[in-house]
Amino acid sequence: MNGLLKKYYELTKPGIIYGNLLTAGAGFLFGSKWHVNFWHFISLLIGMSLVIGSACVFNNYIDREIDNKMSRTKKRALVTKDIAAKNAIVYGTVLGLIGLIILIFGTNLIVLVVGAVAFFDYVVLYGYYKRRSIYGTLVGSISGASPILAGYTAATDRLDREALILFLIMIFWQMPHFYAIAMSRFEDYKAAGLPVLPVRQGMKITKKHIFVYIIAFILAIVSLKLYGGASDSFLAVMLVLSLVWLFKSYKGFNVANDQKWARNMFLFSLIVILGLSIMLAFDPLLP
Repeated sequence: MNGLLKKYYELTKPGIIYGNLLTAGAGFLFGSKWHVNFWHFISLLIGMSLVIGSACVFNNYIDREIDNKMSRTKKRALVTKDIAAKNAIVYGTVLGLIGLIILIFGTNLIVLVVGAVAFFDYVVLYGYYKRRSIYGTLVGSISGASPILAGYTAATDRLDREALILFLIMIFWQMPHFYAIAMSRFEDYKAAGLPVLPVRQGMKITKKHIFVYIIAFILAIVSLKLYGGASDSFLAVMLVLSLVWLFKSYKGFNVANDQKWARNMFLFSLIVILGLSIMLAFDPLLP
């Protein structure tokens, strides 16, 4: 890939896009019960990719001064000025408009609203609160939970109890995931002056939050079985993964190296979300 094209590609944070498409696709297949309208499915994936990519471009633009203070992000194209700020704004705007148009004509109004709200939350609300409050992570989790909601509503054309439970599952998964990131990259966040929970209230308090959110995640998983029609197979697999995750969280209260433990928690959270997405996607086919 051409060097400059690669930098524009990376400006969209492709890792975030792919992760969100995984949950969006899982939500769609769960909601459609494999009676797939391929036009809606492809439109969902392409439209959401562009909207998410647009939000990430604008987030890069807003955070360029913060990124310059963090070792992980100081080589991003807007920090190094390999891409001009005005070019990034045009790029992000074009991506977002095309993405919303695809969602309008390829899915339904609910998905369009979900996508627009997620964009506003990530770019505006999260962009504001991440600099000012320990609750910035919670605010940002709304946009992260939106793709699975968009996928489900693209398939069902409705907001219902299952949609709410899926949304909450993703909220409760994200909080331990992002707190683990904040702990493992403590020095970066401290250097950037961001008021994430480990920096403001310490590692012990953050571990307690992680433990509580994993319990909430487990309760939401059980709720999807009890009130959302998920299969016994889904419940069994997800309970095993969730309880292992909870046990790892509990062990964290007695570790010597908090950052090493946090990195392991982060990696295991990726296994959890992969397992969740696979089980949701194939749930209509399972006993």
